[in-house]
Amino acid sequence: MVTDVIHINELHKVDPVFGQLSFDNHEQVVFCNDKDTGLKAIIGIHNTVLGPALGGTRMWQYKNEWEALNDVLRLSRGMTFKSAITGLNLGGGKAVIIGDAKTQKTPELMKRFGEFVHSLSGRYITAEDIGMETADMDLVRDVTPYVTGISESRGGAGNPSPITAYGVFMGMKAAAKYKFGSDVLEDKKVYVQGIGHVGEALVEHLSNEGAKVIIADINEERLQVVSKAYGAEIYRGEDIYSEEMDIYAPCALGATINDNSINKLKAKVIAGAANNQLADEVKHGAMLREREIAYAPDFLINAGGIINVYAELEGYGKTEIMRKTENIYNTTLEIFTHSEVNNSTTHNSALNIALDRIEARKKEANK
Repeated sequence: MVTDVIHINELHKVDPVFGQLSFDNHEQVVFCNDKDTGLKAIIGIHNTVLGPALGGTRMWQYKNEWEALNDVLRLSRGMTFKSAITGLNLGGGKAVIIGDAKTQKTPELMKRFGEFVHSLSGRYITAEDIGMETADMDLVRDVTPYVTGISESRGGAGNPSPITAYGVFMGMKAAAKYKFGSDVLEDKKVYVQGIGHVGEALVEHLSNEGAKVIIADINEERLQVVSKAYGAEIYRGEDIYSEEMDIYAPCALGATINDNSINKLKAKVIAGAANNQLADEVKHGAMLREREIAYAPDFLINAGGIINVYAELEGYGKTEIMRKTENIYNTTLEIFTHSEVNNSTTHNSALNIALDRIEARKKEANK
């Protein structure tokens, strides 16, 4: 009994949500639990000033619930800025399902998750992310209309990964233009870390342009498949950050730009698909600027996916999807210029432009 009392008191010392470092005035955090299907999920709604919160669902075997909560808070915040800077009338949201997507994901679990999404009455619209497929979104669609990224046979825009990769490619070319004076990536040495759906599609674009592509991933089978398909070299070293390279493209999980990696990095450009690449946005953004490493803000250049799924809500077709995604090139160049003029990091420049748009909408609504 005494042990129980101590345990409870210890819990009371920590604010479980509002006290989290990643909490940034989120409007709503929903914890979802279903005993029958084994579903344990968290939905984070960061901001809905510009429109309903849209963001994918990630299924991952988190070490603990705190890690899952931290992830959903960071990811949903990033979605707010991604939509804002891309000019979409959407807010920022995200969901995480705690579990192994390969062994624990079932149709019943996905439909139960869809019911939780439906209970929010459209404040949050889901889509696919790591651990999810278009078929999973189709299952969610069986129980709620508040889902995008469904299959084309059901009227959706399909898998957003190729469009996400194309946007990253456009952002990378813009960063190369800024840093090297040319956006031609032929013979540039590019390390792609993480070759899931988006990473693989990025490797294809780079290979087609004649870049020297080196790939890294924890999945050996994926490495072999992608290497064989595009002629990419498999990285077998111990410390990718210490390698000589022109461009570093993080396309797996976030926070790879951190205290440990940043001083070792020899890349001149960072442009990748991963969310939340900077472990500390202020500190590490400043360190990249000091080292004159051109960083293309992740929430800008990986916005192709949300542009793709937004098409389902607005009813525009592939031509407009590609036009909006290609415009990431121009916006990325604008961010580099804005950063120079205002003597700020590229991350802060992108963030301020996004925040200005949100603030303008607030003032418009309050008139």
